This record gives sequence, structure tokens and C-alpha cells, in this order.
Amino acid sequence: MAFIRRRRLERELYSKERFSLLLLNLEEYYFEQHTANHIINKGCRDERRIRGSLKICSKSIIFEPDENIQPIIKIPLRDCISIKAPEDNEANNPFTRETSGGISVVCNQAFLIKERNIIAPYKTVRGTTEHLFQLDVAGKVGDVVQTLHQLYRASCLDKMGDQAAMITAILQSRLARTSFDKNRFQSISETLNMECKAEMVTPLVTNPGHVCVTDANLYFQPLNGYPKPVVQITLQNVRRIYKRRHGLMPLGLEVFCTENDLCSDIYLKFYSCQDRDELYFLIATYLENHITEHTAESYMLQWQRGHLSNYEYLLHLNNLADRSCNDLSQYPVFPWIIADYSSSVLDLTKPETFRDLSKPIGALNKERLDRLLTRYQEMPEPKFMYGSHYSSPGYVLFYLVRVAPEYMLCLQNGKFDHADRTFNSLAETWKNCLDGATDFKELIPEFYENDSSFLVNSLKLDLGKRQGGKTVEDVELPPWASGPDDFLQKSREALESQYVSEHLHEWIDIVFGYKQKGTEAVAAHNVFHPLTYEGGVDLNSIMDPNEKVALLTQILEFGQTPKQLFTIPHPQRILSKSSSRTSIHSVSITESPVSANEESFEDLTEESITLAWNNIAKLKLDEQYKIHKEAITGIAVTGNGSSVFTTSQDSTLKMFSKDSKTLQRSVSFSNMALSSCLILPGDTTVISSSWDNHIYFYSIAFGRRQDILMGHDDAVSKICWRDGRLYSASWDSTVKVWHCVPGETLSNKKHHFELLAELEHDVSVNTIDLNAANTILASGTKEGTISIWDVTTATMLHQLPYHSGTVFDAAFSPDSRHLLSAGEDCCFKVIDVQTGTLISSVTADEPQRCFKWDGNTILSGSQSGELLIWDLLGGKVTERIRGHTGGVTSMWMNEQCNSVITGGEDKQIMFWKLQY
Repeated sequence: MAFIRRRRLERELYSKERFSLLLLNLEEYYFEQHTANHIINKGCRDERRIRGSLKICSKSIIFEPDENIQPIIKIPLRDCISIKAPEDNEANNPFTRETSGGISVVCNQAFLIKERNIIAPYKTVRGTTEHLFQLDVAGKVGDVVQTLHQLYRASCLDKMGDQAAMITAILQSRLARTSFDKNRFQSISETLNMECKAEMVTPLVTNPGHVCVTDANLYFQPLNGYPKPVVQITLQNVRRIYKRRHGLMPLGLEVFCTENDLCSDIYLKFYSCQDRDELYFLIATYLENHITEHTAESYMLQWQRGHLSNYEYLLHLNNLADRSCNDLSQYPVFPWIIADYSSSVLDLTKPETFRDLSKPIGALNKERLDRLLTRYQEMPEPKFMYGSHYSSPGYVLFYLVRVAPEYMLCLQNGKFDHADRTFNSLAETWKNCLDGATDFKELIPEFYENDSSFLVNSLKLDLGKRQGGKTVEDVELPPWASGPDDFLQKSREALESQYVSEHLHEWIDIVFGYKQKGTEAVAAHNVFHPLTYEGGVDLNSIMDPNEKVALLTQILEFGQTPKQLFTIPHPQRILSKSSSRTSIHSVSITESPVSANEESFEDLTEESITLAWNNIAKLKLDEQYKIHKEAITGIAVTGNGSSVFTTSQDSTLKMFSKDSKTLQRSVSFSNMALSSCLILPGDTTVISSSWDNHIYFYSIAFGRRQDILMGHDDAVSKICWRDGRLYSASWDSTVKVWHCVPGETLSNKKHHFELLAELEHDVSVNTIDLNAANTILASGTKEGTISIWDVTTATMLHQLPYHSGTVFDAAFSPDSRHLLSAGEDCCFKVIDVQTGTLISSVTADEPQRCFKWDGNTILSGSQSGELLIWDLLGGKVTERIRGHTGGVTSMWMNEQCNSVITGGEDKQIMFWKLQY
């Protein structure tokens, strides 16, 4: 749990300090500190001196006593009547020469905090009071008083914008007079690459200072030296870096030294976009050869294929959408999943147990939605349906008040919320989200993690009493949870359940996707105030500083909509039989309609294929033969594996015996190149396509040409055969579907060909593939377009210009959910078949001419002749195998995926075997 873990770490590191930046007001800065005594009852018999530290902040004076039993004193500068260092010759000077270095602060209001070191609402002391502070270093009194007078004048300005402008000027002046201390470098050999001013961001507060990046480290030195003199991050440890939108401006940068943690190592806010981008470039350049940058589409692919859990995928999407644990106005958002908080047993097999993920919280209750829509229709522009957001600082701390009480006190000016508005019960909170007029909040990641401390009042906080006199203690759990840990475990099981896996994409559409904005958002009843959206307001265009501050304060407190990651419908998760067997709630074999023997055989085949692909890097060259005079264009193998047929640009079809290792037949149908070949079921006929516009049928048994199909006006580039149908692609810009009735060879009757469909393209078609159900066809053209067709209706589903240059090869994944293509542009493209979304793009060093894949791993033949093994999810080559001396132009793989044959421009065929 990122937020709780950070708080726990901070308490361990700074356990001796009671002061924290959370004692400051929002948008306040801590400038400097001085060791001092707080003198009480000066000159009286009961005079006391309390040792401690005087903190000078932009809107307040804070005194932190060394003794924990004493309260921290916070004096707002706006409540001060006078601040002075009395001269020795003044008659009423409360300080003597022996006690010089004094500062007198007279105020009409102060706050007492953490008395007896107990976290509780601040105590307010009203009435005119004089506080006397004596600095250890008397010579600093003049500078401190001058600084306090300057800050006092700023706090007394009527308008917030004017206050902010004056404080900013003071801050920038201090930063300009200082620079990063190079003595803090880890090594004297480090080379400085960049230095600039910035602020370190933590929840609700920012801390100004200097950023420095060298060839080895990233440093941040706080102007005030708090919480430590320098924060240092070794660049070699950095794993992820993200540009962030902070305060509606593109000024943030977040650095992670972990792969999957939601908690970053540092979040920086810069004063200019140029500084942010320059530092990002320096770190990203260093990381370029060390890590792989992931996109929303690449994470989508991993999630769809079961390599990421629902929880992990949501974390990654939040990260990419500018959500950060360091920014409570953009805290990671997770969905309510469970809708049943009254049953004694949680049944995850019943759909009614779950919330409808296709609707935003505000649309779940139809009666409330009708009232909101009526108001929406009557509202002038800009219209919005919901007056509050589903994620805001107040909502985050509503859930976390028991583990982050100081954050709540900071947000609410030293007070906890009313006891009846506190997070008291899961059932009550869910009911209010359904029925409340202004409550539309979603959940936070902590509800699906393994630290239940946020549900328990282990700090023994006094959170008040509810109507009826009941004291607020632990969160009341639903009957089906035996305790806080059990509640989190069952919540996580619900998040990873089959129902949620089938419907989570609908919620992603609403929060991160195409239903977030525009007409789709209106149709989905998902419209919030325009200021909450990225780009909803341009702060740089607002000249009035007061208007700008008011607007910024409003939006930061209200909450912000995540950055939009998808603009078309998000594909559903793939739920294969094998993945359902390994899910949290598995289905027993006795419930399956498949018999035990069939299941075992299926599992055995599936396991052997998985084993083969897991060991594909152990592919070894077994034999190689040069049997053609030009490049190989097609490979087909008989069912028993004994005979291999190949086509070539030398215009011949050849039959090679794998057993005797001899060339047995060589047939030429014309003087034009042959482009591909396949063997019909039964191993009696080979079909070859030719650049002479024809398709040739060759009888293996009789050793002669059996038939010719003259069906195209230009070269036939690729053919496929499925269930009695022939699919032919051609440079004449068509793909044709034929129904073939084989002739009776003994009586020399010809095949009968019936044209069933003609799929027209704009340019030459170079390759085709069919899905496992023979219902969807994909084609790739010479100009880089991928087209996806429904062959049952002969209609185009998607036309996707994803490549530049010829598409060399395309193939569906085994489950037919994705299509992989390889092109002349050296790119692999992964496409979601249902939506046409480009999920991933991987760039190679050279074109990949042909490939086989299992949905995760690719075995490709390169232009240089190597066989490459790719981790598609990681986007990198994991193994290079030396092969042909020219481009690999054709590849065949057996059903068990443990035997491969390749053909190349070097006129050779190579036989490969897996050697476990």
C-alpha cells in the first residue's frame, strides 16, 4: 500500500521530529529554522524557558519544542499585531543584555498542535498574547525580523493572488541567491549535466530547492534542508520516469526505482516546462539502453493475455494517466466492485454481487440519475451532470484518515470531519454513493491491497461521536468479512474474478477511455465540470492573478479527471479455458462438458506447445539443403512429415524426401515465379500460386498438373485453404474466396470452382491469413495497409494504415484476438482484432520477412538471414540464431511447435529442431 508505506517510512526516518510540512497551510513554504528558547512569563517568578526550534514559513511562525510533552505553537502571520526585536535602551525591553537575540511576536490568535505528542485537532488560543523567542545566534535577529516583516506584509494583502505573487517573488529571490552544493556529489569524478530550481512534491505540500543531474546521479537539495540536506537517486537504479501534469500545468516529473510499485522515489515540480523537459531528456537518454518504455497499448496486450492481473493493469493505467500517490488531487482511482454488503456469504458466482461496471457511480441509481439529468438539461453552458468528482483529496483522506490523520488536519485547517461524515461503515458508504445527492466517489488502490491498517483505528484517534453517542472507532465491515484482512482478501478476489475480468474494460472506457469526453460521455452519463478535464482551462491565458489562484484552488480541491488514454472502445479481456482453470475461482473438471480423456489430451497438446515456445531459444540447425536456383517462396509438409514441398522464384515446385534426404521431384508450370504453396487435406494435392496470375493444382499420387485456376488479373501472392474453400490474394488488389469441388482424378474430371466473394482493396495485396474459426481474414498490402474482413458477409471491419511500405507477413494469435504483422518498415504491429486498436509497435534493426508466434513470443526470419526470438511484451530480442546467408523468406512450423523449416534468398532450406 503505497501511501501507508510512505507514511510508515517517514515516521521511521524522522521519528524524533514532530514538525512536518503538513503543519503548514496549503500552498505554504517552509523557509528556514533557528534554534531558540520560547520564554514564558518573562521576568516573573515562574519564568520558563522552553528549548526548541523556530521555523519561519511563508504564512506562519512555528515553534517546535524539544520536549514532546509541550505543544507545537503555530502563529499565522495574518493574525500578528506586531513583530519586533526590542532595542536595549527601550524602557519596556523584556530582554536584557545577557539575553539578547530576542524577538517579540504579539498576535490575537495561535494554534497549539500535538500537545503531549497526541495527534488531535488543533487547539485555538484566542486573545492578544505576546510570544517571546530568543535565538541562539543573536546576530541573526535583524535578518529574521526583516524576513518576518516582509512575509507579514504579504499575508495582509487583501487578495489571494497578490499574496501568492509576493510570496513567489520572495521565494525566487532566495533560490536565486543559492545554488546546489557540489560538495554533496557522491564522487568527485561526477560530471554536472544540468542544474535548475524546482520543488519536491509530496501529498498536500511542496518543498522548494535545487535539482542537479550528473552522469551518475539525480540530486535534490531542499532550500530549507528539510527533511534531509540532499535527496540522491542513482540513475542506474531508475526504472521508470513519467512527465506529470501538476496544478493543471505540464511541470511535473516523477521518477521510480521500481517496476510495479505505485510509490515513486521522487516527484519534482519545475518552474518552467523547458527545465522539466530538459531533465527528462537527460534521464531518458541515460535509461534508453537500460529499460523498455511501456505504453497503455502494451500494458493492454499484457492484461488481455493474462500476464497482468486486473489490479496490476489498473495501477499501470493510473500511472500513465498522471495519477500519483504524491498528488492527492490526482490520486490513483479504483472502481467499486462489490455491491453486496449485507449477505453473510460473498458469492462471486452471482452477477448481482457486483456493481455494474458499464456505468459511472452517478448513473447506478436511476431515480437519482433522472433528477441529475433534469438539472443538466436546464443548465446553461458549460453543462455538467455531477457537482462533485469521483476522486478528490477529500475523498482520498476520507478513506485514509485512520492512518493519515495529519493529512486530514492539514486539508481541513486543523480539524477532523464531523463524526457522521467520517468513514464509518462500508455498507453506509456504498449506500451513500448510490443515493447521496452529491456523493459519486470511487475507491482507491488500498481496498485491493494487503495492508488493512486504514480500516482500524490503531492510533486511537479521537474522531468524535456520532448522533446517538457512538464513538468512531474501526470501520464497520460487511457480515461476509471475518475481519479487516479477510475483507481485503475477498475484495481482491472479487477484483480478479471472472465477472470483473469480463467487464473491467467497460469501466476503463468510462474513466480512462473513449466515454470520458464528448458525445460518448454524454451518452454514458459521465459528464463532470469542464475544469476537471485535461485542457479544460489554460492557466497561462488568465492574466488576473487572483482569478488564477482561485481557479487553481478550486480545481485542486475538487479533483481532476485522469488523462485520457484510449479514444476507441477498449477490448475485452481474453478468458481462455486454461486461464479460467488458474483463476481464483476455478471450475472443476466435473462441471465441464468435455470428457476427462478429451480434457487430458487437450491439456497434453497445450502443455507441449507451451513447453516448446518456452524453450524456443534452444532451436538448433539439424540439416540444410540447396535445392533451388532462386529464393524460396513457400514451404508445405505432408501430414506424416516425410515429404517437403517448396516453391521458388525459379518457377519450380520441388518435392524433397526428409527420410532419404533426396530431391524426388521438380515441376515447372510456367516460366514465372511461384509465390506460395500448400497441401490439401489427405496429402494428395499440392496447390501453388504463381506470378503468371494462375493457381496450379498438382497431384502427388499421379505426379502431374491436375488443374489450373485462372482467377486473377495480376500475380497471385498468397493462398490459404480452409474447409473446402480457397482464399487467394493478388497484386490485382483483390482477395478472392473460392468454393472448390475436387475432381475425380481417375476419370480426369476437372475441379469445379465457384467464386463466393471478392474483397476489393485499393492497392496490391501481398499477404493474407485467416483466424481459427475461418470467419475473419486479414490482408496486408504493398503500401502498408492492414485490412480486417468478415468473410461470412464479405465486409471490411477495419482498414488500418499501420505500416509504411510492404506488409511482408501477418498472422492471427492462436486465440484469434490479436493480429501480428511485419513490414518493410522494420516494425512489428500488434492489433486488437475486435476494435482495430494498435496495441503495440516494436521496431527491429532490419525488416523481418516472415514469422511464427504464440501470442507472446515471436520467431522471425530477418532480412540478414538470422532467426530472431522476441519477447513481444518486453519489446526486445531475447535470442539471435545464425541461419541463412540471405533474407529468410519463408517459414513452416509443425503443430507441436518443436520443428521448423525455413527457406531463404540463399536458395537453401534449413531444418531446425528444439533440443531441450
